[in-house]
Amino acid sequence: MTLARVFEKVTNGEDVPVEFAAYDGSRAGDPDADVRIEIRTPYAVSYLVRSPGLLGLARAYVAGHIEVHGDMYTTLSRLSHTLRGLSVTDRLKVLASIVDDPLLRAAAATRMPPPSVEVRGAGRLRRHSKKRDAQAISHHYDVSNTFYAWVLGPSMAYTCALYPTERATLEEAQSAKFDLVARKLGLEPGMRLLDVGCGWGGMVVHAAREYGVKALGVTLSKQQAEWAQKTIAEQGLTALAEVRHLDYRDVPEAGFDAISSIGLTEHIGQANVPGYFQFLHRKLRPGGRLLNHCITRADNTQQSIRPDGFINRYVFPDGELEGPGFLLTQMNDQGFEIRHEENLREHYALTLRDWCRNLDEHWAEAVGEVGAETARVWRLYMAGCRLGFEQNMVQLHQILGVKLPVSQESGMPLRATWGV
Repeated sequence: MTLARVFEKVTNGEDVPVEFAAYDGSRAGDPDADVRIEIRTPYAVSYLVRSPGLLGLARAYVAGHIEVHGDMYTTLSRLSHTLRGLSVTDRLKVLASIVDDPLLRAAAATRMPPPSVEVRGAGRLRRHSKKRDAQAISHHYDVSNTFYAWVLGPSMAYTCALYPTERATLEEAQSAKFDLVARKLGLEPGMRLLDVGCGWGGMVVHAAREYGVKALGVTLSKQQAEWAQKTIAEQGLTALAEVRHLDYRDVPEAGFDAISSIGLTEHIGQANVPGYFQFLHRKLRPGGRLLNHCITRADNTQQSIRPDGFINRYVFPDGELEGPGFLLTQMNDQGFEIRHEENLREHYALTLRDWCRNLDEHWAEAVGEVGAETARVWRLYMAGCRLGFEQNMVQLHQILGVKLPVSQESGMPLRATWGV
């Protein structure tokens, strides 16, 4: 059996419009397809045989032993149902197919090292100490501000945007997201906002510039903090806005009128969620509001990020996703009255669509900036995540809560003023 035929078999790709081509000249699949998977070296077989499930294919792609010609999202969409079921049996099929080929047999017997960008020991001893959290955040966010600017666009917002229409631009959608958060929090001039896990300062800048709010953002990424402070100075907002390179647990100030947490909860670990909401509750004044915006599992029973999977090894070390019901319960149990909740998963799929397009448009520059392996990780992970949101494997929830005063008056309008 030819090598291209082996990969067609193992991905059950006979009936999908994908072509398989191999370095030995063999071809299989649909020759007219606009997507072609190229097996560039025999060592791709080693990754597939030795690594569990999809991790082997991901390692082979990141290391450059497999190439995808055509749109990555389209490729994953066409193969998603079959790829999701890759098992030990599938790897045994590969072994059975290569026993008669000395070169492939030797390649399969070679223990190839994981790509250099893989985090060693990912998912072990998940303690979420301040030091370990700082290392995990640095791995993902201190890649290159230039690289992120190409992918994220001028807003430098690395969280789900809000699309007023499907034709809205990424920048319009990110601005709409920050404004939605501001309106849910009821921001007004003179208020004090704490933005935990503030990234490159998008929410901090928006709140200060558009609402006259005195905003403090904190991030564990040194590169993000430096970028944000530079942006604040350039926009003449230093009297109102500040971003610190700091763990949110070390913020000394209290009595904030509002707190926004946009994309932080995914990093703190399930065991720490109660303490996280308890800490934010203490930082608010009575009557203050919290808006928690984060990726979740589809429900409380679905598995979180696998500690031995691709996302944990390459993208978000120590990341964990909780179910929306769990987060609502913990937020409520720590003293917040829940006032509003919504799922924006379709908006995240659109956001990822635009990020993927940006990366493709700057592919050569991105490879030159961060290296081929890192660029490949991003191409694969963002396309896969887009598919995950579309297929309801993951969701994006915003939960709004109020720290009630002794009077129990919420200070909320009788009907939502931000639109639904």
